[in-house]
Order: sequence, then C-alpha cells, then structure tokens
Amino acid sequence: MQRSITRGLSMELRDIEIFLTLAEELHFGRTAERLHVSQARVSQAIAGQERRLGVTLFDRTSRRVSLTPVGRRLREDLQQALDLLHAGLARAEAASLRAGQTLRLGVFGHAGHELRPLVDAFLARHPGCDVQFGEINGSDPFTALRTGEHDVHVLWLPVAEPDLTVGPTVLTGGRVLAMSTNHPLAEGDSVSLEDLADNHVVDLGPEAPEYWVSTMVPTRTPLGRRIPRGPAARTFHEILSLVTAGHCVHPLGEIAARYNNPPGIAFLPIHDAPTVQFALTWRSGNDSPVIRALAQTAADLGPISL
Repeated sequence: MQRSITRGLSMELRDIEIFLTLAEELHFGRTAERLHVSQARVSQAIAGQERRLGVTLFDRTSRRVSLTPVGRRLREDLQQALDLLHAGLARAEAASLRAGQTLRLGVFGHAGHELRPLVDAFLARHPGCDVQFGEINGSDPFTALRTGEHDVHVLWLPVAEPDLTVGPTVLTGGRVLAMSTNHPLAEGDSVSLEDLADNHVVDLGPEAPEYWVSTMVPTRTPLGRRIPRGPAARTFHEILSLVTAGHCVHPLGEIAARYNNPPGIAFLPIHDAPTVQFALTWRSGNDSPVIRALAQTAADLGPISL
C-alpha cells in the first residue's frame, strides 16, 4: 500500500522545476522562455500536478496567474526540499574534489604560463586537486579530448563540435605573423591580413575542421584575395622550421611571440586581425565535478588578456 501511495504522489524533478519557476514568474510564457520549453509543456506539467494531487495550485484568469493557499504551501515545501537536495549534491561533489583528482589540461605551446592565475585560483579553492599540462597542436585539436588523453583543452573559438562542450573564455589576445628575418615584411613594424595573399601559409592538414582553422589562418583576405596554403606541417616546431627556411609565413596567437625567440624568425603584429578568444572545451560526456569546478573558477575569474 505504501508503495502505491508513494507512486501516486510522485513528481518528476523537471515538473518541480516548472512549478517553482511558475510560482516565481506567475506567467506561463515567461516560465516557458526561462526554462527553454514550450508553453504547452508548462501547462501540461501544472495540470498533471493538480490532477495527481487533487487540488488547484494556481488560480488563472485571462489577466493574471496567482498561487492558491495550497500552492503557496507546496512552493515552500518543495523549495526547501530542493535546497536540501542541491546542498547534499554539493557536499558530495566537494568531497570528491577533496579526495584529490588530477585534471589534464591541453594547451598550445606556452599558454600554460599565461593560465597560471586561473590554475592558482582553482588549486586555492580545491587544494586536493592537481593540474597537469599537455600540449595540443593546431593540426589535431580534438582527438586527445575524444580519446580521454586530456580532460579539457584551451582552444580558440569558435568550436562547433556536437560532442564537445564550450565553457568560459579564459584568454584573449591579438595575432602575430611569423616570418623569416630575411622576409621583406620583417622590415616593418606590423603587417596586414592583406599581406597574406602575397605569401604561402602552412597547411595544417585534414584533421582540424576548416571552420576552426580559418579563424586563425584565413583562406581569404578582407578584400577577398585568396591566401595560398602549403607546405604542410603538423606541429608548432614544424611550422617554425618552415618559416625559418623561408618557405612560408604563418599567423599565430601573440603568445607565440612572447615565449619564443628562435634565431631567424621575426614576429610582427597583424594590426587588422580581430581579437582571438580561447575557451575551455571538454567532451560533453565527461562533465565531471573537477571540470565543472575549473569552469566555475574560470567564469568567476574572467578572461585573461594577453
């Protein structure tokens, strides 16, 4: 008998959320918009709750929606229960972080140095955790996430992969053009995106989607001139070797000029290139407490300007 009564009074968590949101908004349209569901879904959830409980929870007229006395009491009880549920989940998540977890963070080149404020803030909040850096290449930005070799990547935007989640932006900065010190452009103080049409840039290969590569290495100049690609390279050091030999030039994030000063290479700002944003990105099925904790720290800290 007890099992039957419990089943009869059961309410799905989503329906509880709909009820509490409507109790706050007192408007079916705003509730649906806030929860990203249809207005019909809100109406069906409330009608189903009232039918199961055998009481009216909201008084509706053509002009207003208001809670009944029973609805007000239910709101207080459900909100208290939901707060306790969230608190319990938060304590369990905090305990898992205190137990010590290592987060494997993939970055380009020396970006880990610029991310120290984020990492230090994260470790201060969660001293039982650790962060290990791994290197990623622009020619293959997603594989290490998908295989589980890395937990999170710091990637330039946009990232539009259906199986990956894009989190907070952590770095912003300009772009530089890497070229041989013997290149004619090296005599100036900066370069333009239009200059790329008169040179070859590195071909990063088929593993990185074109929409993503072209944000950093465009296929055409702002005036529509084609930017030739080739020779091919897969790693940052291969790119620098080709640039040093004078086979090509290549656009990079300005962080490359900050931590690399190899002989034979000049880095000049691309003065008309838009700012590049780098964001935390992880596999959607790997939304673990430690990743959520890092993302929350990044959101609280805000992006670091290079």
